[in-house]
Amino acid sequence: MSKTKITVNNNGSLIIDGDFQIVDKNGKEYHLGGREKVSLCRCGRSANKPFCDGSHRGHFEHEATAFDLPTKS
Repeated sequence: MSKTKITVNNNGSLIIDGDFQIVDKNGKEYHLGGREKVSLCRCGRSANKPFCDGSHRGHFEHEATAFDLPTKS
């Protein structure tokens, strides 16, 4: 199995790559048609949620720069 990697794109989607499963709020699995990499919407504009359809272009700004979260208490 490959390690799952999530990439936060500047001004866009989350790319999930590797061995993963996506389920809805009831635990029902989305069938991904054999894809090992998908883009998830972060802006809320996609007509294909939870998947990205590119609707964010020109409407969503976020500079994706990693930082450390505080220690969980």
